[in-house]
Amino acid sequence: MKSAVFYGKHDMRIQESPLPTVGPEEVLIQVMACGVCGTDVHIFEGDKGAAATTPPTILGHEFAGIVTQVGEKVTRAKVGDRVCVDPNQLCGSCYYCKAGIGHFCEGMVGIGTTVNGGFAEFVSVAQSQVYHLAENTPFSAGAMTEPVACCLHGIDLCEIKPGSNVIVIGGGMIGLLMVQLAKLSGAARVVLLEPVEGKRQVGLTLGADLAFNPLTQDIPALLKQNGIHRADTVIECVGRTSTVEMAISLAGKYSVVMLFGLTKPDDQVPIKPFELFQKEITLKASFINPYTQQRALDLINTGRIDVSSMVCDIVPLDELPAILSDPALRAKGKYIIDPTK
Repeated sequence: MKSAVFYGKHDMRIQESPLPTVGPEEVLIQVMACGVCGTDVHIFEGDKGAAATTPPTILGHEFAGIVTQVGEKVTRAKVGDRVCVDPNQLCGSCYYCKAGIGHFCEGMVGIGTTVNGGFAEFVSVAQSQVYHLAENTPFSAGAMTEPVACCLHGIDLCEIKPGSNVIVIGGGMIGLLMVQLAKLSGAARVVLLEPVEGKRQVGLTLGADLAFNPLTQDIPALLKQNGIHRADTVIECVGRTSTVEMAISLAGKYSVVMLFGLTKPDDQVPIKPFELFQKEITLKASFINPYTQQRALDLINTGRIDVSSMVCDIVPLDELPAILSDPALRAKGKYIIDPTK
């Protein structure tokens, strides 16, 4: 089968790989759509994502497709089912799994990070990781279940209440999902900060009440002009030290700052503890998607969240190395890989 194999920093090769074997409790999925994620970029750049990746590995953890084969003990799926996959398979027996915080599982299998994933024509996964798409849900939308699930965990930690004022920094895929989830959580006003005009316009279409360019506009003055006395929650979705500093500076008194964007592992941000004290800021971070996959899929299946407006193109597998290596391409929006092209 055709696949994209990661061999090391800046080394992604499109090549033929053996068809995956299918164990007794596994299913074989023909991949119809696989999203290019920021984590894939981090791995391609030689950095660690949520888990360490040991080359050679087929990346791709945001995917959906059709079940083409099932193991003899499989009861939760059948051939022909349209499915997406939770790529984080927990061991169920370590300390963290037994403590109810399984996303810190010590024996986690990461499909597309620690084992072969969805940047290929076929992938085999445990039946426990399979979730069923609605008949009218496109595969490209189903593939976005994993990022929506991660965002849901982050939103849960943000403590947004009906009537809250929320600032989202970054108008990429994740930021645009956060805009929608903040509105669904009851935020009265959501402000999107994004330098790219086109992304600001998409954000306004998806529910942002205001959208500003933080590089050219005076954000505190604009917030005041628009009657926003206090930002209850600031969600940082860029993963740069400068935007982390911005998030803390814009946070209101008695607020939550969610550091959702993934920085480089060794990045450091100067923090003034006295500022945190004065404003009683709670700093939080969010790690993967514990127990939120079904909620995310329900939002997608019912059309309660838009996961398509931020997709810039659906392209064949051959184009993946160029996308991973070219920031200008990635800046255009979310890419979906279709291995059948």
